Amino acid sequence: MTVVLLPVKDPERSKQRLAGVLSPGERTQLAWAMLEDMGAAVRGCGCAERVVVVARDPEVAAYAAGNGWEVFRESGQVSESRSVDWASKRLEEQGAEAVLRLPVDIPLVQARDLDALLERAARGPSAVLVPSRDGLGTNALLRSPPLVFPSRFGAGSLQAHLREARLRGLQVQIRKMPRLALDLDLSSDLVQFGSLGKGTATRALLQSLRVGERLAGLNRGGHAGS
Repeated sequence: MTVVLLPVKDPERSKQRLAGVLSPGERTQLAWAMLEDMGAAVRGCGCAERVVVVARDPEVAAYAAGNGWEVFRESGQVSESRSVDWASKRLEEQGAEAVLRLPVDIPLVQARDLDALLERAARGPSAVLVPSRDGLGTNALLRSPPLVFPSRFGAGSLQAHLREARLRGLQVQIRKMPRLALDLDLSSDLVQFGSLGKGTATRALLQSLRVGERLAGLNRGGHAGS
């Protein structure tokens, strides 16, 4: 059984690094828009046998249940790695053979991307890593078995995951997937996304908030984040 796992941070605590561009309420709106774009991709994915959302926020849990997905409710959120491994352990105990962890801040993702990852996954102990745009982070992680090595999300996670996999002699694939590579953490990410995100809930929100104009103003003033 293959499971898609979506760890979701409390929306009101999301995207702190965009505080120079978006207000707290706008960052919460952005978190929800990105979750909807990920939700659309997951709903269209044909290869996932099961979808599980890890969340503490009751509204996120209700959204997941409304999509027919399972919810693993957390009492606290210490780190993404801990959340993912806690859920992966539960899933392994329930008979899952592979778990694909996806972040919810990659709004360009499409169902065909998820199917491509799941269809080509190797059988037996293995890992598939999809790098972030800068080549340092891990924007998708497929592990079989689900806890064949521990999660190392954070700065330099791609190399950390590679080390963990190679220490165990696993088959490892690194797959560059442009739509999965762009996560929205910094103002420079928003600039790049603005020209690519046509048809997404995230782009519609950013346009309604006139974020492009704000970023242009910050650039003129020399204060835009990078």
